[in-house]
Amino acid sequence: MSQPLHSRRTFLRGVGVSMALPWMESVPFWADDVPQAIASEGPPTRLAVLFSGNGFHSREWWARGEGESLELGGVLRPLEDLKGKLTFVRGLYNEEALKGNIHSSQTGNLLSGAPLASGGEIRSGTSVDQVVARHLGDRTKVPSLVLGCEKSNPSVHKNYSMLYSSHISWSSPTTPTPLELYPALAFDRLFKDEPRAGDRRVLDAVLDDAKDLRRSIGASDRQKLDEYLDSVREVEARITQAGRRGELQGWRPTLDAPDIPRPPDGIPQDIGEHMRLMADILVLAFQTDTTRVCSLKLNNDHSSLRFPNLGVDSMIHHLLSHTDSEDWLKVNRFFLEQVAYIAQRLDAIQEGERTLLDNSVLMFCSSMLTGNHDATQLPVILLGSGGGQLPGRRVLDYLNAPNRKMCSMYLSMLDLFGVHLPAFGDSTERLPGLLEPA
Repeated sequence: MSQPLHSRRTFLRGVGVSMALPWMESVPFWADDVPQAIASEGPPTRLAVLFSGNGFHSREWWARGEGESLELGGVLRPLEDLKGKLTFVRGLYNEEALKGNIHSSQTGNLLSGAPLASGGEIRSGTSVDQVVARHLGDRTKVPSLVLGCEKSNPSVHKNYSMLYSSHISWSSPTTPTPLELYPALAFDRLFKDEPRAGDRRVLDAVLDDAKDLRRSIGASDRQKLDEYLDSVREVEARITQAGRRGELQGWRPTLDAPDIPRPPDGIPQDIGEHMRLMADILVLAFQTDTTRVCSLKLNNDHSSLRFPNLGVDSMIHHLLSHTDSEDWLKVNRFFLEQVAYIAQRLDAIQEGERTLLDNSVLMFCSSMLTGNHDATQLPVILLGSGGGQLPGRRVLDYLNAPNRKMCSMYLSMLDLFGVHLPAFGDSTERLPGLLEPA
């Protein structure tokens, strides 16, 4: 009896639910479901952009050396076990970020290098993640997943819209990509097809289809499928439990008929749990090939987040960024712990001869180097090897180089995804030394 063919575009299915399969060696594509060139590919390359606003501790964001002698500063200490897959990039900047005001003008064009409109008008540029999403989006259920852990700020600061400070992903020059703050809704976007499919659990809905698939795949892929389903079950359960505790809904009324307006849903009381849920959803999205492009904005620039989970509750994030204190370093490391968690989860998932992290590019960056609004050079680290073309254990220093444009790095990164552009943003040349030849 011949092995049945399963398509990663038809997924596991249940009523109102579809669940994309993780990459498995023994599951071929339907030949007529996707182009032959795609069907013959190995694991795809993914892009994740991770962001935190307001920069980092001025004395502790650094890396030195290369290879086995690579050393990391205090902020980057959570990445110590990932040095073999880390590239520290120094000295890049966006020229347009040095114009206009602080915060908004330093964030709204971070991924595009575009000039920004002032006076409350909204005009930036299409961000690099969305350029990749347009190229790859027809191959996945979700073209791109745009996640956040702090709501957008619609006000104006020093004549520039604070929406620039609240969004790093832009679908067009006038349209910030919709930001998903609710872990439950982000989870639903990966798996549910009908917005009102009821409360039936995702795994319950696809269980029969999963059992049929399990009988038709090899032993190693059965283990991979079981691990993946366990991951989905664990994230789904945590979302449910957090909702019961009230952590995913923020304020809840104490009266049967509240006598004040109810604040918007979806702002967690526990920022650590919120970030960890979003990190797990990003991993699931890549693991299932539901999307190949994701951005996760851990907070806004000019952020108002507080961190009682760290014992740091005396100042909001923005004010803390001006202190260079031990509390500021503690908060910095907390953000890097989220990056490390995502990278380690991806590195534990095997895809052929490489791991999912090896088949990805994770870029972590901020809108300024330090909390004193220094955008003359931007903090950038890359994790993963982009399918084998991005070596690790390196420090690339472009501070005194003739070409140190962020958009030059984006041009090089776009090549990894088959997007070969003559220009992007303010650059017409690739960043030398970033990639190894394919």
